[in-house]
Amino acid sequence: MSYRELTPDEIDLLIKTNCSSTDWNNIKVAEKFTPIQIKNVNFSGEVFIGNNVQIRNVMNISNYRIENDVLLENISSLIVEGETTFGNGLKISVLNEGGGRELMIYDRLSSQIAYLLVTCRHYPVFVEKLETIIRNYSDSRKSKIGKIGKGTSIKNCGVIRNVWIENSSTLEGVSCLKEGTLLSCIEDPIFIGTGVIAKDFIIQSGSTISDGALLDNCFVGQGVKIGKQYSAENCAFFSNSEGFHGEAVSIFAGPYTVTHHKSSLLIAAIFSFYNAGSGSNQSNHMYKLGPVHQGILERGSKTGSFSYMLWPSRVGPFSVVIGKHYTNFDAGEFPFSYINEENGKSLLTPAMNLFTVGTRRDSQKWPARDKRKDPVKYDILHFDLLNPYIIGKILEGSNRMKELLEKSDKDREYVSYKGLHIKRLLLKTCIKYYEMAIKIYIGEELLKKISEKETNGNEDRFSEVLKYDHSLYSEKWIDAAGMFIGKNDYDQLLNFVAMGKIETLDQLNDEIRKLDKKYPDSSWAWCANFIEKRFNLKIEEMTKEHLSQIIIDWRDNRIKLNNMILKDAEKEFDQTSKIGFGIDGDEETRNKDFQNVRGRYEENKFVLELKKESDEITAIADRLIKALMP
Repeated sequence: MSYRELTPDEIDLLIKTNCSSTDWNNIKVAEKFTPIQIKNVNFSGEVFIGNNVQIRNVMNISNYRIENDVLLENISSLIVEGETTFGNGLKISVLNEGGGRELMIYDRLSSQIAYLLVTCRHYPVFVEKLETIIRNYSDSRKSKIGKIGKGTSIKNCGVIRNVWIENSSTLEGVSCLKEGTLLSCIEDPIFIGTGVIAKDFIIQSGSTISDGALLDNCFVGQGVKIGKQYSAENCAFFSNSEGFHGEAVSIFAGPYTVTHHKSSLLIAAIFSFYNAGSGSNQSNHMYKLGPVHQGILERGSKTGSFSYMLWPSRVGPFSVVIGKHYTNFDAGEFPFSYINEENGKSLLTPAMNLFTVGTRRDSQKWPARDKRKDPVKYDILHFDLLNPYIIGKILEGSNRMKELLEKSDKDREYVSYKGLHIKRLLLKTCIKYYEMAIKIYIGEELLKKISEKETNGNEDRFSEVLKYDHSLYSEKWIDAAGMFIGKNDYDQLLNFVAMGKIETLDQLNDEIRKLDKKYPDSSWAWCANFIEKRFNLKIEEMTKEHLSQIIIDWRDNRIKLNNMILKDAEKEFDQTSKIGFGIDGDEETRNKDFQNVRGRYEENKFVLELKKESDEITAIADRLIKALMP
C-alpha cells in the first residue's frame, strides 16, 4: 500500500478532534484516509494509517503501520520502542527448568522442529546449525515499525509494546502485551481477552488467551485455549492444547495437551495427547543440584486426580498414572499400562488400558477436535492408534515380560524392573493382550492394501499389492511431537541440517512435509517387514491361506477387543454408577432418574456404534476371505 503525507486541512481537523503529534510529518496515511474517524489520539514516532481506520481515545501510538479496516479504542499505549524481532529468536527453557534444552521460538514454529531442537542435545552440531537457521529467520523479522493487520480490533486495553499483530486479531480488555507476535489470519483469528498479561511470546492462529491468563516466555501454537487465570512460564503449547486454572513451568506441551484444574502443576516434562487430572503434580527438585530433573509422558498418557510423580520418570504411550510415586521409574517400554501406587511401591499393569472406553474415545475424538482453520497448519499430526512406533513398543514390552517371566523366582509375587513392580502371575496375560494388539495392527494394515476390488482372487495381484519399497524400511521409529518418523529418515534429517544441506526454515519444512507424505508407504514397509519375520516368508510369497489367516485373526481380535471395551462401558450403567441418582427416592425412583439423565446402556450412542462396528468387521472379513478363496 502506498502512503502520503497529511494535508494541512487534515492536520487542522485532527487537532480539532483533540489529536496531537510530536511531528505531523511522521504521520503517513492511505490515499482514501478520512480524519473524521480519529479522535483523542496522541501520535509519536512514525505511524502509517490505512483506509477505513477508526482510532479513538488512545494515549500513545508510536511506530506502527495500521492497515485497512482496523478499530483502535480506549488504549493506554500502542508503541514500538527501538528495533525488535517481536519475540522471534527468543530462547525459552522448556523441559528442563535448569536449562540446557532451550527452545528458540519463532512465529512459524512447528511441534516437529521444536521437538528436534529440544531433544537432540546429543548432536550439538545439529543444534548449532538449526539455531543459526532460526536466528537468521528471526533477524529478518527485525523492525522499528510494528504492524496492526487488516480487520484487527483492539479495545479497552492497557500497554501493548513491541507486538506484531497480524490480520483479524481481536484484543479486548488486555492488561499488558510486551515483546511478541500474534500470527492471526482471516480464516482463523486470534482472540486475547480481559486481564491477560503476556511478555516475550509467540501466539499462532486460532488461539484464545483470556480471563487473566499469565504468560511469560511462552510459545502458543495453533488452536490453543488458555484462560481462567492459568499461569505459564518458559512453556511451549502446541496445536489444540488447553490450559485453565492451573500452573505450568518449563513444559513442552505437545499437541492436545490438556489441563483444566486449579490445583494442577505441570513442571519440567514433555507431553502430547495428554490429559491431566485435578491436582496432578510433579517434582523436579531433589535439593541437591537444583531443579534439573525432567519427566517424559508419552503420547496419550493420563494422570489421575492428585497424582504425583518424582522426576526423572517416564510413562509409556497411552498409560494412566494413579496415586503418588516417590521413586523414579521408567515404563517407556510398556504402552497401554496402568501405573498405580500401593504401600509406597509403583505397580505396573501392562496392556490393561488397551481395553478401556477412555482409550477408544480418545483415539476417535482427537481428529474430530482439531480446531485449526488456518490454511497453513504447522504441526503435522498422525492419529493412528496402532502404528510402527506403538507396535515397536509393544514388542519391546512383550520381550521384556518374557525375560522377567523366565528369570524370576516362581515363588515371588512381584518382579521388579526399572523402579516398577509387576505381578508375576499377570505377565503371561499381559503378553497375550499385547499379542491381540499386534494381530489387530497387522490385519488393519493389510486391509489398507487389499480389497475385493483390487485382488478379485488373482494371486499375482496379491503379490503386486503387497510389495513394499525396502529403502523406506526403518526398524526404529520416533514420535516427534505428534508425527511418526522412521529413525533412518529422522537421522538423515538431522544430518542434512548438520552438514548444511538444509539452510533455511522453508527447506526444513519441505523435508518434514516429504516425510509426512511418505508416511503411509514407510509405515507399510515396516509392517510388511514385520509380517515377513513373523511368517518367515517374503511378503510377495504370502499365500491366500496366510492372508486369510491374518484377516481371521484381525476379525476375532477386533471383536474381542470391542467386547472388552463394551464390558468396560457397561460399568458406567451398573448399580455403583447409580449411587448419585434418585436423591429423595427409593430404588425405583433412582433407576428412573438414572435412565432419564444417563439413558440405557443398550441405547447409548457409543455402545451402539461399537456394536455396529463389530458387525461391519465381520462383514468385511467374510467378504475379503471369500475374495481371497473364491
